[in-house]
Amino acid sequence: MAANDGHDGGGHRVEHRVTVNGAPCSLVGTDPATNALDWLRDQGLTGAKEGCAEGECGACSVMVARPDGDGGTRWTAVNACLVPAAALDGQEVVTAEGLGTPEALHPVQREMAVRGGSQCGYCTPGFVCSMAAEFYRPDRSPDRSPGRSPGRNPVPAASRNGDRPPAEGSGHDGGHDAHECGPNGFDLHALSGNLCRCTGYRPIRDAAYALGSPEEGDPFAARVREPAPAAAATRLTGASGTYARPGDLAEALALLAEHPDAVLVAGSTDWGVETNLRGSRAEFAIGIDRLPELRTLELGDDVVEIGAALSLSEVERGLAGRIPLLDQLFPQFASRLIRNGATIGGNLGTGSPIGDTPPALLALEADVVLASSGGERVVPLADYFTGYRQSVREPGELIRAVRVPLPLSGTTAFHKIAKRRFDDISSVAVGFALDVVDGVVAKARIGLGGVAATPIRALGTEGALEGRPWTRETARAAAAVMRTEGTPMDDHRASAAYRAATLGTALLKLHADTATPQEVGA
Repeated sequence: MAANDGHDGGGHRVEHRVTVNGAPCSLVGTDPATNALDWLRDQGLTGAKEGCAEGECGACSVMVARPDGDGGTRWTAVNACLVPAAALDGQEVVTAEGLGTPEALHPVQREMAVRGGSQCGYCTPGFVCSMAAEFYRPDRSPDRSPGRSPGRNPVPAASRNGDRPPAEGSGHDGGHDAHECGPNGFDLHALSGNLCRCTGYRPIRDAAYALGSPEEGDPFAARVREPAPAAAATRLTGASGTYARPGDLAEALALLAEHPDAVLVAGSTDWGVETNLRGSRAEFAIGIDRLPELRTLELGDDVVEIGAALSLSEVERGLAGRIPLLDQLFPQFASRLIRNGATIGGNLGTGSPIGDTPPALLALEADVVLASSGGERVVPLADYFTGYRQSVREPGELIRAVRVPLPLSGTTAFHKIAKRRFDDISSVAVGFALDVVDGVVAKARIGLGGVAATPIRALGTEGALEGRPWTRETARAAAAVMRTEGTPMDDHRASAAYRAATLGTALLKLHADTATPQEVGA
């Protein structure tokens, strides 16, 4: 029998309710495989649409109330098509319908209307929710100069021993041009995951840049000063299987020991696609996105430990530029909508050879902390991958954290080759971390993605660099070696020959970006 507080004897929620636009809505009877978008539309909230079902178009964007790390709330835009509805149990969601009414438009809706930001209207509710989340961003200052965000440490496209000034116009995402951040502090990359097929982006940008500060008494602005909903333990069972969100890591590991083949779900930016497009179903899914033990960020003297369930957006804000290589990675990882859900643990857990974080983390010589009911073990990321989407992670284990050793190398860069500048899957990704002492490469670590069945270290290239002067001649010789690294293949993203060619040019670009003018012309 359910307890009077809405929980069973084991502490799990049995009422299964989500607060949507201020009103409680029941999840009872919802199948665990149902995503939040389909569930919201079943409630009659049809503003959010399905455009791609894989998190690329943003037509399904909604706002959720997430912890801001300081005891308050941050309105966060997410792709409702990817998030399991069960993961929202006990949470707060706002859709475009909840922001305003035709008689009393929200400021974002009003600016979109008066500036012609909507034509067919299919994508508009998603744009509005993503725009509203940025509208309420706490550190968005309408009176600051364009391209600068408080609390950020912008870095250039490649940094060398700290002797180059930050790139002008580096903004909230790091490395962005000044024109992508408006005079009102609006980071246009907040809309990078929203696509429009007919209106054109200029009026949408104009609407974003016309927004001022929230008015006094704005209920959504007031809400951020209160704590976000706690992530209570829950379990929802339906025809497709069971979704369980444990209360802590110990319970999660006990469940994983009991169900070693369970699917671990954090941001669901990968699993959501499998569910939507491939019809995958999990007999037992364990929601680990809100486990406190997986949401830590420790900045020590010798190591930085990043919790596996922190979203990439949370990691970016928490690090605030302390790891320049990751700061270069973040804006190139999909879109802000995806980064609001995606996690480093998930990116490593899928074992994809084209994941963006592994090449950077390999260059940083990161370790993976694996936890099970028997304890923890630490594995160097260079030894973690064993084959295509395979790793040393054993049944019953999960990734608790990633550790980056300190001090960091002085010369770092992240190069991603893709068909689009943003919001795309990489054809090739390269992470560089070099220590150049008195003009000589004392140490080189290079991580590669997209050129083998797993992310790999470019060991041959590292050997061709170490102990040699950091000159154009050395870079050219090492680039010839780098072109032979891995076993690139032909596919619809790139040919093997193209992938090999980009490896060599990446190293030459690194040298050109980090060398002095005299060295470049030598």
